[in-house]
Amino acid sequence: MENAEPRGNSRLLSLDVFRGLTIALMIIVNTPGNREAYAQLDHAEWNGCTMTDLVFPFFLFIVGVSIVFSLARRLEKGTTAGLVPQILKRALIIYAFGMVLNAIPNYHPSTIRILGVLQRIAICYFFGSLLFIKTGLKTQIAVVAAALLGYWLAMTYIPVPGIGAGILTKEGSLASWLDRVVLGAHTYRGGVYDPEGLLSTIPSLATTLLGVFTGLWLRSGRTQFEKVRGMLAAGLVSAAAGWLWGLAFPLNKALWTSSYVLFTAGLALWLLAAIYWLVEMKGIKAWGRPFEVFGVNAIAAYMLPIFLLKFLVLYKLPVAGAAEPEQLRVIICDGVFGAWLSPLNASAAFAFSYMLLWLVPFWLLYRKKIIIKI
Repeated sequence: MENAEPRGNSRLLSLDVFRGLTIALMIIVNTPGNREAYAQLDHAEWNGCTMTDLVFPFFLFIVGVSIVFSLARRLEKGTTAGLVPQILKRALIIYAFGMVLNAIPNYHPSTIRILGVLQRIAICYFFGSLLFIKTGLKTQIAVVAAALLGYWLAMTYIPVPGIGAGILTKEGSLASWLDRVVLGAHTYRGGVYDPEGLLSTIPSLATTLLGVFTGLWLRSGRTQFEKVRGMLAAGLVSAAAGWLWGLAFPLNKALWTSSYVLFTAGLALWLLAAIYWLVEMKGIKAWGRPFEVFGVNAIAAYMLPIFLLKFLVLYKLPVAGAAEPEQLRVIICDGVFGAWLSPLNASAAFAFSYMLLWLVPFWLLYRKKIIIKI
């Protein structure tokens, strides 16, 4: 049986690979070459969970694991002076990056979207970190239970004015109503709800704390075999509980339902356990190097592809025979892949190629040991 790992490890290669794999998948699902996409490369229409719907909860789960590996040693040494201001500063920077992305192209103060993916990551990082350094494990478990059960009860039993209780639609849910009332025109595309809205941020914090619990498990003195076995068992229980709960409180990313939290956390545990087994236990690392390249420069690997994608979508050119100018993204996709692939396969080929394109500059940064930190 493997020896117990030292508690002092501050970085875990398998976590970098997991993070980079999630970023690679994010780039792929964010960049279809045209207006078609395979079902698994697109979000579920409303209820349900596709591969695309795993990206964001995996990010938050990874944030939770990373909180432990970045802060635990300082807690153990008692060197926590100035830690809260550092956490707040980092959270504000991440939030600001999210606002910058939202400002393209909608930068008007009256309609700019206030929330978003990076904003939710910032909020969950901040509160997850505070809970980790200020409270014990029992309190953190209680917070997760209260968040999941409280959110379920609120969404199921609190009536929405003029609609009623337990109507889990885009227009009728309590979370959607609250977003309209508080955010107004600052919701996602000015719509009737925000997929990263106010109330649904509460269960998303639970996703982050489940990552914190996993980080504590990985830093414990248990053997590698025990760690993998524990993650697989916990993943099975979590995914099964989420699926069963989903029969009454449907799996739904936009609403970030409690069942969705447990189901996606279970899948995250399974995937991390598999990567940990391959990389840390078996020493099979070469396959994960491209993902490690993305994972060590996560914030840049998240933002830069989105910036270029916005340009490819917003910049339009006239096309012969078309009534209106077409997105540069679609023109490139049709020109490179459309002549020999079906529209669906051309869209997927463009997305995979876009991800591989970004691997080149980040590989150069990796080779030069340049890590962009905030």
